Amino acid sequence: MKKNIINIGIPSKGRLRKDILKIFKKNKLNLVSERGERDLLGSIKQLKNVKVLYLHAREIVERLGDGSLDLGFSGFDLLKESEVNIQNKINVSKRYDFGKATLVVAIPDPWIDVQTVADLEEIAFDFKDKKKKRLRVATKYPNLTREFLFSKGVTQFKLVGSLGATEAYPFTGSSEIITDITSTGETLKANNLRILKDGEILKSEACMMISKSSVKKLEVKKLTKLLSKN
Repeated sequence: MKKNIINIGIPSKGRLRKDILKIFKKNKLNLVSERGERDLLGSIKQLKNVKVLYLHAREIVERLGDGSLDLGFSGFDLLKESEVNIQNKINVSKRYDFGKATLVVAIPDPWIDVQTVADLEEIAFDFKDKKKKRLRVATKYPNLTREFLFSKGVTQFKLVGSLGATEAYPFTGSSEIITDITSTGETLKANNLRILKDGEILKSEACMMISKSSVKKLEVKKLTKLLSKN
C-alpha cells in the first residue's frame, strides 16, 4: 500500500454493489471508472488520494484482514464466516439497513418429523447407525455451519462445499440438507425446502468495515463518518 493512498473495496457485482454506490452518490462522492461497470479499478473525483477496487465481497473481507484494503463494504455473514485471525483484524464501522438476510438450516419439506435442530440430531444418528454414513450438509458457510451444529449437539454430519445453487443439492442427491443465506425464504420454498423452527444461524446485513492495520486511520475515519450516512 502506498503511504498516502486510501484503498477502498466495493463489491464488483450484485445488489450489494448497487446499494453501496447509492451511499457514495447520496454523499456527493462521484466514483470514476474508465470502462464503466466492467472496470475493476476506480477513483473518487473529489478525493485524489483514494483508490477504489471492485472485488468479490468475500475477497474484500480477506484483503481487509491482510491490510491491503483500508476500508471496504461486504456482508456481515462473510465477515463472521472468515477465519478468526482475519476477524480480529477488522472493525465494523457501520451496519447498514440494507442487504439484510439470514443464514439458516433448511431441510426437505417432506421430512415432517423434523421440526427442530434436536430432531435433526436424531436423524443424523439414524444415518450413522442404519445407513453407515454421515448426514451431508451442503453450504457456502462451512465455519458458521459447523460452529452452529456443534453448539446444538449435532456432530454426526459431513459438510459438502457448495459452488452454486445450494438449494438444489438435496434434490440432486448431493446432500440431505443445506444451510443457506436467504432474504425472504421464497427460493427455499420454491425448491421444496423448509427452515427449521430454531434453524437461524446468523442475521446479516451490509457493513462498512475498516482494517485495524490501516496506517491512515485519521483520514479513514473522516471518510467513514461521511459514508455512515445512509
